[in-house]
Amino acid sequence: MGPLIPNEIISPEWNHVFAVLIGIAFGIVMESSGFSSSRKIMGSFYAYDFTMIRVFMTAAITALIGVLYMDYFGWIDRTELFVVPTYLGATIIGGALMGIGFLAAGFCPGTSFLAAAIGKVDGMVFIGGAFLGILFFGEIFPLISDFYYANYLGHITIEESLGIAPDWLALIFVVIAVAVFYVLSIIRKSVQKVKY
Repeated sequence: MGPLIPNEIISPEWNHVFAVLIGIAFGIVMESSGFSSSRKIMGSFYAYDFTMIRVFMTAAITALIGVLYMDYFGWIDRTELFVVPTYLGATIIGGALMGIGFLAAGFCPGTSFLAAAIGKVDGMVFIGGAFLGILFFGEIFPLISDFYYANYLGHITIEESLGIAPDWLALIFVVIAVAVFYVLSIIRKSVQKVKY
């Protein structure tokens, strides 16, 4: 069960069972937050509902602080965590395509599965489009592989690239999150005044 429960207490064979249970709990929390609704997700782009931004920023800050504390107490070795390698050009293009898809459909890949799980047709259509996109990418990959692997920056992290200690970085992100939450509340109030 990860780094927190020794194998002598819970056998590693149970890891998949716990993964499914945690996944179900995560889905319930996401659904209760409204993430199966493309309208609620699009509210962040049209400045009338910032639930998505608040939830994701809260999750990111919680995970960041949690990992630092678990590393501090020796429960995990933070330096052993996998960091996805950065290919700058492919990352920029992929991020742009992801943003366009997000705006066009009102879902990210995760929330589309959430919507499909409760029977929403638009979520199912998005998933179908995602699989078609994966197949298309697989077919054209030999043609774009040189671009895909260009500008390789390695397994970089923000703390390494900026030269900031991880605890200071966590503090900076918490301050930014609080400031963002405050600004979003002001924007939301002003939009509600105009709307009504």
